Parts: sequence; C-alpha cells; structure tokens
Amino acid sequence: MTGLVFLLFCAGALFAQPSYEYFATGNPADVVAKSTRGFLLAGGGKDVDEGVRWFLERANGGDVVVLRASGTNAYNPYFMGLAKVDSVETIIFKTEAAAREPFVLEKIRNAEAIFFAGGDQWNYVRYWANSPVAVALNEAIRRGVPVGGTSAGLAILGEFAFSAQRDTVTSPVALADPFDEHVTIHRGLLRIPGMECLITDSHFAKRDRMGRLLVFLGRMRAESACEVVRGIGIDERAAVTLDEQGQARVVGDGSAYLIQLRKKPAIARGRAAEIPRMDARAVPSGTAFAWGKWTGEYGLSVKGGDVKSTGAGIYGAR
Repeated sequence: MTGLVFLLFCAGALFAQPSYEYFATGNPADVVAKSTRGFLLAGGGKDVDEGVRWFLERANGGDVVVLRASGTNAYNPYFMGLAKVDSVETIIFKTEAAAREPFVLEKIRNAEAIFFAGGDQWNYVRYWANSPVAVALNEAIRRGVPVGGTSAGLAILGEFAFSAQRDTVTSPVALADPFDEHVTIHRGLLRIPGMECLITDSHFAKRDRMGRLLVFLGRMRAESACEVVRGIGIDERAAVTLDEQGQARVVGDGSAYLIQLRKKPAIARGRAAEIPRMDARAVPSGTAFAWGKWTGEYGLSVKGGDVKSTGAGIYGAR
C-alpha cells in the first residue's frame, strides 16, 4: 500500500500544472550592471516607446525581468528592439507557488530592471502579498533597480492599490456607495519611495475613472493615518517617467491627472459619496513636474455621489 501511494503521488506530480512559465531573449548568463533608479508609470493600451526606452536605458545594459500573470513573452522582442540590454526575461505566474520558487526569486534578485505587465492586478496581489517575491521586489527597489508597470502593473506601484479582488468597479458604482463590495483596496505590496499614501489608476479618461479614483482617495483618507492622500490617473497611450531626482514627465499621447485630498471625508456604507474639495491638475504630454510638489489648478468635490469641478470639467482643460 505504501508503494502504491508513492507511485500515485509521483504520477500526480508529473502531471501537475507548472507554477510559472519562463522565456528568455538575449544572453542567458547573468550580467552585473549598475542600475539607475527610476520608475515608469504607464496608463495601458499601446506602450509608449519614449517612456519604455527611458526605462530600459536605466538598466545600463543589464538584465530586464518582466513579471506577469497572463499573456505571452511579447515584451521580450519589443524591449530588445528599443534599447541595448543584456537580456529580457519574462516570468508568467500560474499559481501562487511561483512566489516561493528559488529560480523566480533568483531572477528578481539579479535583475537590473523590473517591469510589471498588464492583466488582472488581483493575481499580483493574491500571488505576491506577504510572499518571498514581495520581499525580493522590495529589496530590488531599495537597491535602486528601476521599476515600471502598465495597466494592472501600474495599479500595484502605489502604497495603496485598487486590487480588483471582486472584479473591476466603475465610477457610478463607486460614487453611489464607497463601500460597495467591488471597491477593494490593498495596502503595502510594494514600498516605492515617494509613493507613500498614493494610489494609481489607468485607462483613465477613456474609461471615465475620475469618480472611482476620488472614492479610492476618500476611503484612503478615512481609513488610514495619512494626513494627505494622493492619486494619479494616467491615460491610455500615456506614461509618466520619474527619475532619481524626483522629476517627473508625461510622455505619449494623453495626460496624467494629479489629485490630492487633505480633509477627511464623512463617507458611510450604503450612502452616496460625500468628499470635500480636492486639488486637481491635468498634466498634458510633454510637461514636466516635481513629483514631491503637486500643485492644483482646479478643485474637485463629490456631493451626493456627483463629481463637481471648479474648472472646465472634471478632467480639466484637455
């Protein structure tokens, strides 16, 4: 009986789903290069060559690791064609077991740049939170490895993240009830300097996500010790580059939207959102700004679930 059990266990192991897939393009050997700190925040849709090239150049000819939980290795040839790097390696997570695989952890620890692809950010949160991968990623951030993300990959870059644990949420649903079951916010997956008390959002104006971002900020301010909470929404086909000096720049075809909330809102479960004035600014492509000194150009507030603007509209003068 013991032998039979052993054989069945081995057979099951033979046909078990692998916890990850791995693809490499370029030099298979590890190269050691000195990275330059920087962060790429991309709004999704078509990648912005200018922003991606800026990000890859900060690897200084080293190895770039792409992490994702769906999709293909399409970033390998694309990245290799944009900048001179030693290799591009894609790891596709299939299960949370991959977050404990020594091979995966080694690749993250040896990376000169790390990029989070799009998809479903809940996979990143549920696979990586409180895992060895999260430890390795935060160690890489501390040692100055440039980090970037697009769409779902952008969602996890702030201290706070819309986790999409129960699928996505639209602005009307979030505004009607800030505590709707679809408004799920995770905190602390990554610890990126300058992104404390901050949340990101992607596909921004095209999918009319201003309302839900304001609700995210209301929840963050009401439920955390942050005295000021910030949100940045980024349009499709647009990206923000943030260098080691704290200088940011919008590139691509869209805008970035900077929102700050200081006063704690009186939001309640089952009631339409009520959020006091927030400072807002729409930053068009080609414009630089100081990451640590966001300035407002118009005001936004939420009254009875409706977004009010002191400017030309809730997305500013686009």
